[in-house]
Amino acid sequence: MRASTPRLKQRITVSTRTGVVLLTTAAVLSTAGCFGSSDDPSRNGPSKGGKSRAEGPVWNTRPSSIASLGDSVTRGFDACSVLSDCPQVSWSTGTDVNSLAQRLRSGARSWNYAKTGAVMADLPGQIEAAVARKPQLVTLMIGANDACRNSVTAMTPTDEFRSTFASALTRLRREVPKTQVYVASVPDLKRLWSEGRKNVLGRQIWKLGICPSMLKDSDAMDAASTERRQQVDERVDDYNQALKDVCGKDPLCRYDGAVHKYRFTERELSKWDWFHPSKAGQQRLAAMAYRRITSP
Repeated sequence: MRASTPRLKQRITVSTRTGVVLLTTAAVLSTAGCFGSSDDPSRNGPSKGGKSRAEGPVWNTRPSSIASLGDSVTRGFDACSVLSDCPQVSWSTGTDVNSLAQRLRSGARSWNYAKTGAVMADLPGQIEAAVARKPQLVTLMIGANDACRNSVTAMTPTDEFRSTFASALTRLRREVPKTQVYVASVPDLKRLWSEGRKNVLGRQIWKLGICPSMLKDSDAMDAASTERRQQVDERVDDYNQALKDVCGKDPLCRYDGAVHKYRFTERELSKWDWFHPSKAGQQRLAAMAYRRITSP
């Protein structure tokens, strides 16, 4: 027994040193994030009720009540008769078309607070009306009239557009924290000009003052007219970026760039002004919104 004592002490010393090294290494790896810790929500597993502790608000793909906000497009302007609203064919809450409300849930409660001619500055008032209803979903399409002014200098500044939208969304979230928001991008006004100008009657109607910053002198292709249309087009892009940025900071807000990208055909434009969506165009907008809202 005495002869083996030094060898036993040597093994104990080596084992102790190895344990110290392993503990030190583990501490370093844990600090570096190599091992899961209680602060890593992805490692915590499901909490009570089966939901992850890090899980945010859950998007409801089947809201049962809708409040629509925005401008003439959401009011169905010029879709049924000349120079008049036709909310029953609205892409959002219409009853005479396969609207978003109809697609989501037959008989869903809905309210249309959009107003023809509305600009971003009118959004706070529309939200004020909507929050009283406590809808599960708010749809918004606004911004075209901010660009459709008498001149490019009269267009709403992008910073003002952005700040007004951010303030309005903050107010909505404060009043109805669980309400979801669908934000449609501003349609491509330059594309609408390009498509609508093919119609002789449409060009005459435009002279009444529809979106003059883009549609005035619709046949003119001189440098000044081309530059004017380009400035409007760029401002619309800026508005859409602002909508996307602000909406992206809210977990219950979904921005949809598909509306701006969509190439409306002549059949999908109003036969009275060749600029606003026709009944077919309204249904196309409804389809895009439905796809975005019901996506996982």
